[in-house]
Amino acid sequence: MAANVAIAGRLRSVRRLVFLYLRCLGQQMKAILAYEADFVVLLFSAVIVQFTGFLFIWTIFQRIPNINGWTFWQVVMMYALIFVTEGVGSLFFEGTWRLTNLVYTGQFDQMLVRPVSPIVQVLASAVGFNGLGNLVTGFVLIGISITNVPVAWTPGRLLMLAILIASAATIRVAINLASAASAFWVSSPWSMVPMFVHQLSEFAKYPITIYSFAVQALIVVAVPFAFVSFFPTAYLFNNEAWSAIGLLTPLVAVYSLLVAVWIFNAGLRRYESTGH
Repeated sequence: MAANVAIAGRLRSVRRLVFLYLRCLGQQMKAILAYEADFVVLLFSAVIVQFTGFLFIWTIFQRIPNINGWTFWQVVMMYALIFVTEGVGSLFFEGTWRLTNLVYTGQFDQMLVRPVSPIVQVLASAVGFNGLGNLVTGFVLIGISITNVPVAWTPGRLLMLAILIASAATIRVAINLASAASAFWVSSPWSMVPMFVHQLSEFAKYPITIYSFAVQALIVVAVPFAFVSFFPTAYLFNNEAWSAIGLLTPLVAVYSLLVAVWIFNAGLRRYESTGH
């Protein structure tokens, strides 16, 4: 009985956090949508940027039939997964990019006096509508990719596709949160750590087999961007050498999220407000 009560209490806490997150996010969306022209510009600029990247890959494959055994549409799937996860991070969790400024200016203090988790407040403190363009472009490319690769798409495999996309997005958000938490240690208005970590995702747009062992270790173990794109693609398209590792993506997502929360809380314990 006591165990059931404890579980029910945890579920209520989770539902409350989700509710508060959605309310905070909704207020940020209303503020941005008040300027319709800005919204349209952000949306189309994101689509144009990602389409340019797609043309770059297409140009490469006009001269090279495959990259280490990976075909054009398989690489497009990796590229699309980066788009989708980046879109999720920007549209729903853009607040991670504001953490450095919040800590440096002392505005983070306001979040500490509210009866809501600081992590939830940080995640919901901003909305990047350019992420919507990334999501649209990414899902369109995923749809085209799965129709151009000879794989039998059973209901089970489609369900796994959804699980892998959700897991990849979780990993991406966890990486963003962990890198943003460097603000608790780096006393600067604009920490370069989040941007440096973000740039590592460029390696995940292509098969990791084209890189040196050191780079592979970096994006597989240290900052697991390979589980955002490469390993899920390997599983979905039945690459025998890497397919089994792709199944670990949901576990890596849980691990990444736990590590990110631990890093954030460790930084929070040393936070000393403005002027630290």
